[in-house]
Amino acid sequence: MRRFGLYVIGDEILSGRRSDRHLAQVISILRDRGLVLSWAQFLPDERAPLEHAFARSFATDDVVFSCGGIGATPDDHTRQAAAAALGRDLVLHPGAREEIAQVAAKRGLQDLASAEGRQVLMMGEFPRGASLIPNSFNRIPGFAVAHHHFVPGFPVMAWPMIEWVLDTRYRDLFHAQPQVERALLVFATPESAIAPLMQDIEGRFPGVRTFSLPSVGDGSDGRAPRRHIELGVKGPAALVPQAFAYLEEQLRAAGRELGPLGPAEALGQPQ
Repeated sequence: MRRFGLYVIGDEILSGRRSDRHLAQVISILRDRGLVLSWAQFLPDERAPLEHAFARSFATDDVVFSCGGIGATPDDHTRQAAAAALGRDLVLHPGAREEIAQVAAKRGLQDLASAEGRQVLMMGEFPRGASLIPNSFNRIPGFAVAHHHFVPGFPVMAWPMIEWVLDTRYRDLFHAQPQVERALLVFATPESAIAPLMQDIEGRFPGVRTFSLPSVGDGSDGRAPRRHIELGVKGPAALVPQAFAYLEEQLRAAGRELGPLGPAEALGQPQ
């Protein structure tokens, strides 16, 4: 199954001057289409860390969204780092130039050969071979290259652009392999005691993954007010019911105290 990843870029996020809103929203956008976020990373506005991260993900087949740092001020390094990671030069995209010129003209900037005009046009300089991602908010486009999709950090721009990318380029992946998870609560049991069972299940049911979420019972997870583990399985809808039945059977055979978690849930879609 195709993996999806997310970069959130900006010193303001890492310093706490602004709070991230992208992670939860991208998870929701993907979930609505039967897709799952496999990984996410927060990165600073620094060329070297950005280039290193992009080089790593460019080497995969992952579909990646990157939010932030594509402006033209000195603290924006995303476009340059992406080009360097690919070993390509930055070039002014003709389509981006046209969009930017029209926006600039409406703002009273007619001379794009001026110092201000050249600065504005830098927002249309992308790695050679990149394609455009339309921006319905202010028409300054993002860009896509090697299954990486670079959008602004502003949620009002970024989220519709991400939805456009998914709906335009990856619709064939929507709901292709329904993913389901089932879980229950296990009381008075350390994680070390259930780890062998988790390994057993993943060996017996290839494609199914197990997970354990321990709680100290303070109510912060919205579950039971006693120390417990939320233990479950997730994966293809055709395999999860069998794996979950085996999980519950083995726990009961071992005399574990169990509690219900609730009905089965497809990821983001109650059944």
